[in-house]
Amino acid sequence: MKIISDKKKAKTFLRRTNIEFEATPTLKESIKQLFGRELTLDQTVELIINDVRQRGDKALFELTMKIDGVDLSALEVSNDEVAAAYEAIDDGLLGALELAAVRIQAFHEVQKRNSCTDFMDEELGQLVFALERVGIYVPGGKASYPSTVLMTAIPAKVAEVDEIILTTPPAKDGSVAPAILVAADIAGVDKIYKVGGAQAVAAMAYGTESVPKVDKVCGPGNIFVTLAKKIVYGVVDIDGIRGPTETIVLADGSATPLFCALDLLAQAEHDEMASAIMITNSQRLALDVAKEIKNQLKTLERNEIAKESIERNGAIIVVDSIDNAIELANTYAPEHLCLTVGDPDYCMGRITNSGGIFIGETSPEAVGDYIAGPSHVMPTSGTARWSSPLSVGDFLRTSNVIALKEGSLKDLGHAAAIIARAEGLTAHAKAVEARLKKLEEDK
Repeated sequence: MKIISDKKKAKTFLRRTNIEFEATPTLKESIKQLFGRELTLDQTVELIINDVRQRGDKALFELTMKIDGVDLSALEVSNDEVAAAYEAIDDGLLGALELAAVRIQAFHEVQKRNSCTDFMDEELGQLVFALERVGIYVPGGKASYPSTVLMTAIPAKVAEVDEIILTTPPAKDGSVAPAILVAADIAGVDKIYKVGGAQAVAAMAYGTESVPKVDKVCGPGNIFVTLAKKIVYGVVDIDGIRGPTETIVLADGSATPLFCALDLLAQAEHDEMASAIMITNSQRLALDVAKEIKNQLKTLERNEIAKESIERNGAIIVVDSIDNAIELANTYAPEHLCLTVGDPDYCMGRITNSGGIFIGETSPEAVGDYIAGPSHVMPTSGTARWSSPLSVGDFLRTSNVIALKEGSLKDLGHAAAIIARAEGLTAHAKAVEARLKKLEEDK
């Protein structure tokens, strides 16, 4: 793993660019073979979305066969398939998923908001409503992610969303990973569909004969899913445009090299595009961690993925002080920030930009990914500067209520009319002034 000690080079390495949507040569050739002509990623996704919008279920069946090589007989997962999934997983995994669900629900219960409805006395208030139907996308392919099901569906359930549907790519035999089905059942998902990619996002955004139209699409996915979410935003809401996952480990000389190395590798094994970065004020720690990474890589099941991620996007940055480390971390605004330092309180008072903060060696990000409680769906690609982790609030909407009494209208109406006339909106002013006039006449 490369070690960067020059501050200018470190800033260059950490410099953010927009999420890239450029197809690799291999992907370009695959698109050409699938659709018979050269298309950009945007053109490919738009073609898929328009096809689903126009032809509904028929397009979903054909695209699933064309893109995934799966000949489906039905789009929706049956109750029998869900029941069989419980028999297919071991008791240890079932117990872990149930424990995670309890903790995730407990954490998000405190985020619930109630309407302010005492309008007769207070004159102003707010009504809070849950979204009626939400769609969750759960990736497939390289791995199965039951944790993503729990971390996305449970906050929606706590918000009291009326209906939660889930889409996920099917395996070659047309099945869905048993752990996904069990997690969906535990989380209270209402319907599950065997659809992946941009076509799944299109189905949830526009609706088909089988897949109902939703109000919001949530969940991570590949480049096609990300672009599809970007395109349908405005037709439906989305939780954000997610880039590759990322971690910064901010550590000082008190940190354990093995723990730092494993935290970095835990991030790197997600995806070749993942970013695993350490910033430290200790040259000795940097060297020890680099050595541990080299040793631990050999033991990983997904070592090729982790190795490419480390080589392409990983680095250990050595700085003069913890203050400089904090400055770089805030500039990068990581999805995950692991604080492995002797004085975490000092750092916490200065950290401003991060999706999630993991304090101390007994709070590894891996526990947060699965079972601690807060949702692991967090802002990436520097968007932690202005956005937040998924929460109950993402599944709520509000309506403001104004119920002024006569006295308040008298106190406020004249000023409102003045502002309206300053803006050239005469009818606005007259709508207020007519009421003020009637109140005077009724004295």
